[in-house]
Amino acid sequence: MELRPGARLESATCDTQVVVVRAPGADAQVDLRCGGAPLRTLGTGGDRLPLTAEGEPTLLGKRYEDAEAGLELLCTQGGAGTLTVGNAPLGLKGAKPLPSSD
Repeated sequence: MELRPGARLESATCDTQVVVVRAPGADAQVDLRCGGAPLRTLGTGGDRLPLTAEGEPTLLGKRYEDAEAGLELLCTQGGAGTLTVGNAPLGLKGAKPLPSSD
């Protein structure tokens, strides 16, 4: 799947919806999945597939990233599936520490 910033995607296995915040280069193809099935463009519909991958559920409002690939997603609706690139789960992006006010 070729990704671009601002693209809205949904899971085929659960209620998860995400927005692409940062995408890899234009020629990079990413095997982005949730619950073991590829993500699809929001609103394209289709039958719900069974969850085939185990892992942590996707949490509303959290950012998920693959720093090596340059990919960052924002979860706009949580669900039971785990976001992965291939079989590797995406990590939660931590908050940037604020500077000290001493």
